[in-house]
Amino acid sequence: MLLTACQSGGGSTGAAPASTPADGGSSSAASPSGASPSAVPAGAASRPASPAPLPTSHGTTSATPACAAGALTPSAAHGLEPNPDHTYGVLLNLANSGSRTCLIEGFPTVAIAGQGDPTRSRPLKVTPEGTAHPVRLAPGGRAYLKLTFHEVMGEADGYCPSGATPAAPPSLVVGAAGGRFQVEMGDGGGNFAECDDIVRTTAFLSDQP
Repeated sequence: MLLTACQSGGGSTGAAPASTPADGGSSSAASPSGASPSAVPAGAASRPASPAPLPTSHGTTSATPACAAGALTPSAAHGLEPNPDHTYGVLLNLANSGSRTCLIEGFPTVAIAGQGDPTRSRPLKVTPEGTAHPVRLAPGGRAYLKLTFHEVMGEADGYCPSGATPAAPPSLVVGAAGGRFQVEMGDGGGNFAECDDIVRTTAFLSDQP
């Protein structure tokens, strides 16, 4: 998530005026001998068609409003198994808890909240992954995100292969739709252990990646 061609014309006694075709071109009817062709009044030719609103990738039009932050509710994040390149992903979603269908599009901002306090958040460097498309959210619908972090290696507090100091915030602050959403780790709790303050993120997706 149209037009009618106008045509002028009419009969009268005596010489008939030339009709104006729907495409705005010259009439093919010949004028009576000695008579000048009828002038086309201003505005008599049909106007060019106005383009219809382009549908989004989900069949909606621009009439669907953007989602407001107050109508979105975040889920807890769920961790994925580490990857061979020493990264790991987490999945989360934003649900439309409002009463109207809306659109969400683009990439979020991501920060880690100091001591769980989003007002003391530290922004991470976000690398977009993939292409953004509008996601149409009916009431109760969800838009999904996958975030990928550099994994902390070793035991206890661990270490970063880059030499950076590991971080293990208890929550993230995800920025979207003009708002900020505090997200905690599900699956029995835990922290978002990460290295280098770098995160890759998909755009909002209509299906779980």
